[in-house]
Amino acid sequence: MNKSMLSGIVIGAVVATAGGAIAGYNALSDRAPTHAEVLNVVELTENERIPRQVCQDVTVTRQRPVQDQHQVLGSVAGAVIGGVLGNQVGGGSGKKIATVAGAAAGGYAGNKTQERMQQNNTYTTTEQRCETVYDSKENVVGYQVEYRIGERTGSVRMDRHPGDRIPLQDGELVL
Repeated sequence: MNKSMLSGIVIGAVVATAGGAIAGYNALSDRAPTHAEVLNVVELTENERIPRQVCQDVTVTRQRPVQDQHQVLGSVAGAVIGGVLGNQVGGGSGKKIATVAGAAAGGYAGNKTQERMQQNNTYTTTEQRCETVYDSKENVVGYQVEYRIGERTGSVRMDRHPGDRIPLQDGELVL
């Protein structure tokens, strides 16, 4: 083999290797990406207030219904007793004044005594008292996703968690 032929083979091999490397690099670099890389995912939440009824039995003291609202019976009984007692005091016209004064004072005392007795005439019962309380519940309503396609970054809201990457079709996200 002569030198020029050997030189031609070596030069041809170098050119073929370099051409193949350049073609392989161009084929890989021109290829469009198939997925976007997920950089960050933030859950989007919403608070929901859920009403519910809470009931409990409560002991309640009530006043019994009054049959004699104006305490007439106590006033009359007090006046009679006061008049009788007033009549026992003094003599002559002083006896009449003492009877009238005793009747007036006894009527007032009888009225107030009956009023106190009616106020203390109570009964106890159990009633159910209810109120509405609210429970809070946090619901995930979506995800704010930051992504990168090549050197370009972006953000999109999704209804599901994307994982580590988002598929692409014709350079656009497939949501």
